[in-house]
Amino acid sequence: MDGKRFIVMVFSLIFILVGISSYYMLYKIYRKEFPVYDLFDDMSVLSISASLGEDEWKVMRNEVFPDFERRHGCRIRAVNIEAGDTLKKIEVMHKAGKMGIDVLFLDNMNLAPYVEKRLVLNLNRYRDIMDKNVYDSLVKPLDFNGRLMFFPGRPNVQITYYNTDIFDGKKYKIPQTWDELLDVAKRLKKEYGTGKVAIHGTLDANTTSHVFEFVEAAGGDITDLNDPGTIKAFAFLKRLYPYLSVETKKANWNTTNKFLSEESIYLGKNWPFGMNIIVKQNGKNNIKAYDTWAGPEGKATMIGGDVIAITKRSKKHELALEFAKYLMSKDVQKVFVQKLGWPPIRNDVLGKVPKWQRPFFNAVMNALKHGKYRPAIMGWSVVDKYVNKAFKDIVIDQGDVKTILKRYASKMDEELKWLK
Repeated sequence: MDGKRFIVMVFSLIFILVGISSYYMLYKIYRKEFPVYDLFDDMSVLSISASLGEDEWKVMRNEVFPDFERRHGCRIRAVNIEAGDTLKKIEVMHKAGKMGIDVLFLDNMNLAPYVEKRLVLNLNRYRDIMDKNVYDSLVKPLDFNGRLMFFPGRPNVQITYYNTDIFDGKKYKIPQTWDELLDVAKRLKKEYGTGKVAIHGTLDANTTSHVFEFVEAAGGDITDLNDPGTIKAFAFLKRLYPYLSVETKKANWNTTNKFLSEESIYLGKNWPFGMNIIVKQNGKNNIKAYDTWAGPEGKATMIGGDVIAITKRSKKHELALEFAKYLMSKDVQKVFVQKLGWPPIRNDVLGKVPKWQRPFFNAVMNALKHGKYRPAIMGWSVVDKYVNKAFKDIVIDQGDVKTILKRYASKMDEELKWLK
């Protein structure tokens, strides 16, 4: 054997050993990360993942899963995976060739990577499992380059809660425009000695959601911090902030319900589930809601919520598709509306909601009419980071709008380029 052939054989052996070692390491990671997913070959078990609260899981287990299990002679295994961890875990299972999750309930904020990495099933062939009563406006944004990659699961949109003892239509009217919002905030602070209006100012995804709505209402683009509409939105928020409640720095999806219930604020935006906390649980029947206020380019709300996806390497596509169809059905959507306060994906459900909830759901449906989806880009976390930096420097610290936005726009653009 000559020297060249020997070297080739040695390197070939090294490559084989490296490949085996890499696969073994990946499999060890899979076993460590996912010890409960041993039944991926059991065709009678359908595994789903979602990021839900305990009360939400309780409704799923008691009101939703049992009927499907009876109809299809299967068992549903539900796994709670936090939204920020789902992509990594699904990717590990996908690469290991041992997909332990069949159906995903995904936050619509971060869908692009699942498509780019080919982790989910192309649903074009299965469009017809969606009933004609499913809102078309919720389906269109789930189309990626002509491919339907997700089904609508639950839309979510923030509504504006207000205290009717204060906003009685006489002394104070609910603000319908930015100018009216600023005027109300000023007058309330002057009368009570402290701000009584709050926005989400916790400098995280909560804040980004509210900034997104202001930017859209100004005709801006949240992925372009130099956009004239984006500049206009930050300039208005800077003017508004001195008149907001001190609770703004602590206000998020959870605490806003508390502040409204305790009447430390009289006006604030939050998700619809708040109606169950504020009114049903805390007995605050004087709290009502409407859609939102309008900016220079009209009203704008951010559509959040979850979508349904089926993992590409699941061995149970047929059963998974049946479950997706079941989740979108009228009966299940009624459960979501009545038990959880989730907005429906269908136009034939709202007539069944309890009387006290109807005004809130009317606000929700009006808000959805002005709904905008966040951009489906790989680098949303980058956008989130710089929007919050800009909010702190401009809105909270009252810095120069254009100078700060120009600086962060450059940094954001540079980081986004690396992801393209």
